[in-house]
Amino acid sequence: DEFALLLPEAPDAQDAAATAEKILHAFAEPYTVDDHEIFITASIGIAMYPVDGSDAEALMQSADFAMYQAKESVRNRCQFFTPDMNVRAVEWRSVESAMRHALAQQEFLLQYQPTMNLQTGEIIGTEALLRWRHPQRGLLAPSQFISIAETGGSIVPIGRWVLHEACQQAMAWQDAGLPAMLMAVNISAVELRAKNFAATVREALALSGLDPRYLELELTETFLMQDSQATATALRSLKNIGVRLSLDDFGTGYSSLSYLKRFPIDTLKIDRSFVCDLVTDPDDASIVSAVIS
Repeated sequence: DEFALLLPEAPDAQDAAATAEKILHAFAEPYTVDDHEIFITASIGIAMYPVDGSDAEALMQSADFAMYQAKESVRNRCQFFTPDMNVRAVEWRSVESAMRHALAQQEFLLQYQPTMNLQTGEIIGTEALLRWRHPQRGLLAPSQFISIAETGGSIVPIGRWVLHEACQQAMAWQDAGLPAMLMAVNISAVELRAKNFAATVREALALSGLDPRYLELELTETFLMQDSQATATALRSLKNIGVRLSLDDFGTGYSSLSYLKRFPIDTLKIDRSFVCDLVTDPDDASIVSAVIS
């Protein structure tokens, strides 16, 4: 779903932008498939020779990074490569390169955030939070490297390690005499789309000995917004294993109550933007009460 367009006869940025606008305009026309009107969009990154790259590889990298910037800001637009993107691109490549060795070097670790029953004060579960002990930059949170891992393709092996480690820790606590608790693990849309993800979950449970009912997989809206039939099939295969499914950051983005009707979601995590002012903002209180009801 990515294409490159080489414009050897475009003398300046204005010509390149004009061509990009023509492409966006062409894509804006609806397509008819089986009597249904289908609309698609395009995000275009533009790099100019020689300022953005003196060879084909450098130009492609610059255009690619500009394209991702166009996707992140407002889709269906074109974006020129800028010098500040170059700094980010260098950092991106550096992190991506270091990440390839991070698993082998045992640089990843999990921290566990407790889930509490506010009425009793009892800890009823934990959430596994991934951290990267980077050799130069110190302890990194997921926001600093997960998007790079998803784009670069390393998220699947990292996610597999997280699942195994979290299940083993949950079982270790039970073996130490603590009561059985729910272990929640964040799962990216890229992992969920992998054909063997359900098998990965089964493997982690089997090797650790953890009962499936004590594992909760936290999903994102990004995955639910994709092809609903394939999504429902993937979620059913996970439910058949016996694990719980949670929808994270509910109430933001494209959150819809229809998700709860179409998909086998067990738990909603209402976004903190509603919860933090729960006792002071009547609107937030009403929204949260309605969602819980």
